[in-house]
Amino acid sequence: MKIGVFGGGQLGRMMALAGYPFNLRFSFYDAAVDCPSAPLGQLFGDKHASPESLDAFIASADVFTYEFENIPVAWVEHIAAQKPVYPSVKSLAISQNRLNEKKLFSQLNIPAAAYHEIHCADDLAQAASLLGLPLVIKTTMGGYDGKGQFVLRHMNEVSQAWAELGKAVPLIAEAFVTFQRELSIIAVRSQTGETRCYPLAWNTHHQGILSHSIVPAPQVSAATQVQAEQYITQILHELNHVGVLTLELFDTQSGLYANETAPRVHNSGHWSIEGAVSSQFENHMRAVAGLPLGSTEAIRPSAMINIIGQHPDTSAILAIPETHLHLYGKSERVGRKLGHITITAETYEALQTRIAEVAACLPNKMAL
Repeated sequence: MKIGVFGGGQLGRMMALAGYPFNLRFSFYDAAVDCPSAPLGQLFGDKHASPESLDAFIASADVFTYEFENIPVAWVEHIAAQKPVYPSVKSLAISQNRLNEKKLFSQLNIPAAAYHEIHCADDLAQAASLLGLPLVIKTTMGGYDGKGQFVLRHMNEVSQAWAELGKAVPLIAEAFVTFQRELSIIAVRSQTGETRCYPLAWNTHHQGILSHSIVPAPQVSAATQVQAEQYITQILHELNHVGVLTLELFDTQSGLYANETAPRVHNSGHWSIEGAVSSQFENHMRAVAGLPLGSTEAIRPSAMINIIGQHPDTSAILAIPETHLHLYGKSERVGRKLGHITITAETYEALQTRIAEVAACLPNKMAL
């Protein structure tokens, strides 16, 4: 079976690496010059996203999936009329639009921040009056790693917020959620409707980009894990989702609040390559190919650290016990995800020691 993947970034690369042992083969639609997935399959796409390049991509594979959600729904609908696409068009349409996400959370009675739809600067002022300050203003589509967001803390910043984001209307204004930490849960659903969930991940961000994740998230009650699993399972079934889905959550004094979904494998799940019985990438490939799902059980405490901007010394990283280096074949650039490091250990204490050792080897010396 040949799998066509929209996008040729590191997520597509790791999907292919997980799928090759099942004798799956891959093609990718990506016009990037330094596409990380290029060595692993046939590459299609041009900078103009011409119909000819899309049709050639469709002809190249039996089943299709995607590694990021910022692709036109019309493209996926075009493919779905001819060949299977997983996850569904509905999953893509909901997850790529924050207003649609919030409406879905409300429909399923999943707690989330109160919100207001923004079409003009006056709407911003009205939202501040209704929801209070601070207020998080976001583009409804396209934002990631902290991009497309503005935290409105004072009314005199309304014009600045509008100047920065107003061209991307409609916007969404969300009430600020006071949280203790950020969590995420990743789950997978098969073509027959079977679902399996990974343990909650504790995520820490730096300048809007995920810095590192620890899994299973320490000091999480069984009830909290069950609640997260209930929320994401509701979403999976409502969307008739096939493949991996991620739900980002705020851990608050009032319980879990949903933040955003991603209809794909996720940065906070990279730990699973070494830390789980079956990784998120393997399970996504199993689901897309119509194969039985693998176990999502965590083998032992794990951490994932993103490599951002500059490459570390490979020998120094690999000298640390139970440390695994994954580089994506990208050139260095400020703020760019170049790879990740997975660390495993018998205990959380040993894990923290190894995290500190890895942090000391990183060129930008991130505080972890």
